[in-house]
Amino acid sequence: MEISKKLGAEFIGTFVLVLGGCGTAVLAGAGVGTLGISLAFGLTVLVMVYAVGHISGGHFNPAVSFGLWAGGRLPGKDLLPYVLVQVMGAIAAAAILYLIASGTAGYELGTGKLASNGYGEHSPGGYSYLSALVTEVVMTFIFIFVIMGATSKNAPKGFAGVAIGLALTLIHLISIPVTNTSVNPARSTGPALFEGGIALQQLWFFWVMPIIGGILGGIAWKWFESKKETE
Repeated sequence: MEISKKLGAEFIGTFVLVLGGCGTAVLAGAGVGTLGISLAFGLTVLVMVYAVGHISGGHFNPAVSFGLWAGGRLPGKDLLPYVLVQVMGAIAAAAILYLIASGTAGYELGTGKLASNGYGEHSPGGYSYLSALVTEVVMTFIFIFVIMGATSKNAPKGFAGVAIGLALTLIHLISIPVTNTSVNPARSTGPALFEGGIALQQLWFFWVMPIIGGILGGIAWKWFESKKETE
């Protein structure tokens, strides 16, 4: 597949993920609650994996790209282009979400208004830096581990999208109260750039911790793979 088509698929997939997940949190969060928001993130990944996963691999997330690179599934030459278009897709989605959300009377853009991520005073449940660190590293590790396993050669065919979508749903159910759930630096970047303030100040954290978790997840699954699978 041509690299331009792969990058286009990653842009669209990340755009839909951020608009679908963050959009549900911002526009319908009061009605659907944590469960609904968690399902929205999981369902957007599930449908986009089936829609364009066969084109680009369906990463939609810099931490996933780093994890698959560490696990030997993504060539190093594709890593930076994937990350760049994922961030661009997330920013575009945040812009569209802002335009929609600002259409209601009294809307003012500020901290948390576009579902940004945070810790300490910016954590939904007031969780500490350490709690957020453990959460983001471990949850991203789990996510990458599931992705690697569900897409391995010996896994049941045709069900990877279901496993990946349900894994992301579970991760959100666990971690929304702690950090509002990142496990995805691009998803964190889009809202933070528009909100500014503490969301932007803490953005570095939601790049570093998910990428660490992603790389560890990729390395861990690589250990499980047989020599034949990795050749």
